[in-house]
Amino acid sequence: MPASKRDKKDSNPNAKVCGNCSEPEGSASALKLSACARCGLVVYCSRDCQRAHWKANHKQYCIAKADRELRQNKSAAGAEIDTATSSDTVGENCAICLDFRTDATNCTLPCNHVFHNACVAELRKFGVDQVCPLCRIPLPPGPEKLLDEAIRRYVVINLQVARGYTSWTSLSPSARREMDHVVTVLRDLAENGSALSQYIMGCVYDEGHGVTQNYVHAAQWYKKAADQGNMDAQFDLGYLIDNGRGVQRNDVEAARWYKAAAEQGHIEAQFNLGNMCANGIGLAQNQAEATRWFRKAADQGFDLAQYNLGHQYENGRGVPKSDKEAFYWFKKSSDQGNGEAQYCVGHMFQEGCGTAQSTEKALHWYRKSASRGYAASQYTLGCMYENGRGVEQSDVEAARWIKKAAVQGLLEAQFNLGFLFKSGRGVAQSDVKALHWIKKAADQGLAKSQHYLAAMFSDGDGVPESHAQAFYWMKKASDQGSMEAQHGLGEYYELSVGTAQNYVEAVRCYRKSAAQGYAPAQYCLGMMYFAGYGVAQDFGEYDRWIKMAKDQGYSGDQGLA
Repeated sequence: MPASKRDKKDSNPNAKVCGNCSEPEGSASALKLSACARCGLVVYCSRDCQRAHWKANHKQYCIAKADRELRQNKSAAGAEIDTATSSDTVGENCAICLDFRTDATNCTLPCNHVFHNACVAELRKFGVDQVCPLCRIPLPPGPEKLLDEAIRRYVVINLQVARGYTSWTSLSPSARREMDHVVTVLRDLAENGSALSQYIMGCVYDEGHGVTQNYVHAAQWYKKAADQGNMDAQFDLGYLIDNGRGVQRNDVEAARWYKAAAEQGHIEAQFNLGNMCANGIGLAQNQAEATRWFRKAADQGFDLAQYNLGHQYENGRGVPKSDKEAFYWFKKSSDQGNGEAQYCVGHMFQEGCGTAQSTEKALHWYRKSASRGYAASQYTLGCMYENGRGVEQSDVEAARWIKKAAVQGLLEAQFNLGFLFKSGRGVAQSDVKALHWIKKAADQGLAKSQHYLAAMFSDGDGVPESHAQAFYWMKKASDQGSMEAQHGLGEYYELSVGTAQNYVEAVRCYRKSAAQGYAPAQYCLGMMYFAGYGVAQDFGEYDRWIKMAKDQGYSGDQGLA
């Protein structure tokens, strides 16, 4: 009959029993037990039992006390099972499973009794005393306990760093000794095949926690753990390969490891794999697959995946286009504090896409996003104040929010802020600051800023007049496809502003702008056909282009761009 919980509690697992017949001391047949004279570890109820046990297997495991103490002194105090290599432990049977032992499978306890590694590991799983089966000396801590203790110590030091009490580069002597011990234990366990220890060793080298940061070593440890199926190691290895840290950058290999982790449910791996599918990086572009992986991560609550899934629905990539679904996923991401998603929710409320139009709710979400530092929301909020849309018009508030976005590098905001300084709206008028912000955006490639800067140099408006500079910036904007700048550059070529007169180039520029529907360029192109400048005279073409311009309400009353 199985023992009850009470029976187990009241039993004495440390009671002495005969090593041969297992009769407990004090029983009718074993009033007093005598220890083996050689090892002193095993006890018997009679000489008959001692002889029987000696012949059975005790002879090969019996180690004299003096010999045992000598071996123990050579072993590291409290060390876990070491692989046995001495000749006297190879080729015998394990006393637990009775199978043959080899040097590759042997392990020696601190008492110097030798068993299979796997047998001792299984022994630890049973609800019995954690002692040597032969001599009942307590087992040292097992790998799991050693790992748990190492992680506990690691977490304590990590918390101290996180709270600002110390840093990884300036640990106190005691914390340094503690971390050295942690790394030693982790390394030993990792070298003996513990996947979790291998992964943590990768993290230690990846982050430089207690060791010199080394991406090569990090990748090596991640690889060992990844090969054993550890999904966190698979993701981190993919990330190192994706970014070329410690290993050669390889998009295909990165995608392979991301996928291995993603298939096990790793959220960030699913998200990264979705991005690679969407952009055709490391594997064939597949929007349906991208959407599938984004959805897996989104369903687990990952806000970035929810945001990307919203864009998939918004643009009909991999799924049927649906503003309603796009709004749903943007809103889920917004509720977790994603500033970009909050901007999208605000925009959809403003435009009435996927939800009922509401300027009030749009403002609410723009403000939430802007307060989190998202530049596009700050700029949009500034424009709403500038134009009095949904709020009381205020140039001061407009300038405040637009400046926040400009400082973060948003080009449209930089140009607009320069315009505010130029006109003195919401800020003190300053040609110097106007030029600073307009040129800042122009230098970064904003076509409208380049076009405006050209006009400033052409007219000497707030800057020294310079037709050469005007031509330079007008051409920059024209090369980006700005139809206004293409028309302006055509006039510069026609009228010899900052460059030699060239009717052929003028016609080419007018034609590019006119093809985009810009009425002033259509009118100028018509006049070039009328005069035969840069093209063969053609009154039919003249009538056609002039009519296009007039149909848009343009009658030809224009000056330089």
